[in-house]
Amino acid sequence: MTSFNWHQEAEKQWNDRVEFWNANSKNMWDKGSRKTIIPFLQEHVDAGSKVADLGCGDGYGSYKLEQEGYNVTGLDISQDMITRAKARLEHERLQFVQGDLTHLPFEKESFDAIMAVNSLEWTEIPYKGLEEMKRVLKKGGQLCIGILGPTAKPRMNSYRRVYGEEVICNTMMPWELRQMAEETGWNLIDGHGVYKREVEGEDVSHFPVELKQALTFMWVFLFEKK
Repeated sequence: MTSFNWHQEAEKQWNDRVEFWNANSKNMWDKGSRKTIIPFLQEHVDAGSKVADLGCGDGYGSYKLEQEGYNVTGLDISQDMITRAKARLEHERLQFVQGDLTHLPFEKESFDAIMAVNSLEWTEIPYKGLEEMKRVLKKGGQLCIGILGPTAKPRMNSYRRVYGEEVICNTMMPWELRQMAEETGWNLIDGHGVYKREVEGEDVSHFPVELKQALTFMWVFLFEKK
């Protein structure tokens, strides 16, 4: 019986999703669920900063960051995604590299900031991914990280685990990520929710943060490395 290799299976599955992702990523970043993330990052990270986009997919989010004046290195586990990104978008201030979030191919304290959107969930041990982010981030650097909320249908990627099947998605609740981060050397600076259209426009400002998070498609945190 062949042993299950999370890294290899993750790369294979994301290689298989290249065409689907490429067809949808521009809309997600320009008008969809990711449209608020870069403006949110800009509130906390100065233009000109060196930023790693971890889990960059086809690179469109990295490209938008670069267009706002950042020096960006995009990383993804899928070689096919990286090949697509390099062919379309790479230039002097925007580079792409294939790699594993839990074994980043970067030197210690290489970046001023990190953006990681829906990528930590795709690691076998999310704690290791978070520690690698800390390692490559400068002291006082910012981590802008988005994690799927309870209402996100993509959480179904991990559902088959309840049958004992091997899966490559480690979905967690936003409050679980916050607790792990605060236990392991990060300060919480800010955060905001991305909601489905049924919730958009509703006033949830008076809700406790855990209830706001319970309604989200995605929660976006801003942490600072202590």
